[in-house]
Amino acid sequence: MQGNLAGVTLEHFADSGTIPNTVLPTIIYKGALSSPSAEALEALFDVNGWPSAWRWSVYDYHHYHSNTHECLGVAQGHARLLLGGPEGREFSVSAGDVIVLPAGTGHKKLEASDDFLVVGAYPPGFSADLMRGEAGERPGADERIAQVPLPKSDPVGGQGGPVLEKWA
Repeated sequence: MQGNLAGVTLEHFADSGTIPNTVLPTIIYKGALSSPSAEALEALFDVNGWPSAWRWSVYDYHHYHSNTHECLGVAQGHARLLLGGPEGREFSVSAGDVIVLPAGTGHKKLEASDDFLVVGAYPPGFSADLMRGEAGERPGADERIAQVPLPKSDPVGGQGGPVLEKWA
């Protein structure tokens, strides 16, 4: 099963000093699913080797994960997210969009519709820690980020797609 790979953009974010970000691009799939739902996103991620892990939202404070890559699929509603930390950039997302964040990439919800619902997924065997860019997190977080292996599949494209092509 493969989602729509036509609307893919790659975004790069520099180390902000508090949020490490990474040299790997964040991958945004606009309209990855034409008929999005939580169940459809879970099925897409699961079949493509990124086990779905939760349904919820995105925290409204800057954070990142130092021990895994993260996939966010918008099941319902719309939101404005700030990616890349305090000096990052704003992105509008809506139902059917998918974002794949490499380990270390900052993200925060700025505002969202009342029905905003996200499905989160991680590569097999991984679950996310929660880093907030606070004093003392680094260099330990940087060391963990450097140890996160590249995924063996793309959550939207399976054995094809930009995660495999652009993160190699």
